[in-house]
Amino acid sequence: MKSKVGTVLLSGLIAGTLDIITPILIYAVILQKTTALKILQSIASGIFKQDAYSGDPKMAFYGLLFHFIIATIFALFYFKIYPYITFLKNNTIISGVLYGIFVWIIMNLVVLPIVFPILPAKNLDFPLLLSILILIFCIGIPIAYITKKYYNK
Repeated sequence: MKSKVGTVLLSGLIAGTLDIITPILIYAVILQKTTALKILQSIASGIFKQDAYSGDPKMAFYGLLFHFIIATIFALFYFKIYPYITFLKNNTIISGVLYGIFVWIIMNLVVLPIVFPILPAKNLDFPLLLSILILIFCIGIPIAYITKKYYNK
């Protein structure tokens, strides 16, 4: 990517795509614990609350849209801090892993509790570790690599 905006949009698009496809494959296809529609509706429910589950097909679209907006915001944040933190430049994989963990912390300990005041308790178990790994490999590492590629041109 040659432009800053293009780089942020590309990394948000790639990270967002990986981060929506992976949970759908794991939770809807492999484990059959939910459906792709319910995953998208649950994202939309952050804004639309119970109306997100009304059956309106637009809610799945809104969930997908919100998901990509959030992924792009995280891509933008990383892109903005990258030039100022030497560690990010010298350790791409570790930076991506740490950024994935950071994204998990922000989403699960800040954003979700604000949007959904009543959430189930978090236990250090396989589902929690899986959710962290998804964010590391689908958000953190792709954003770190795409951002590094832009700044190294």
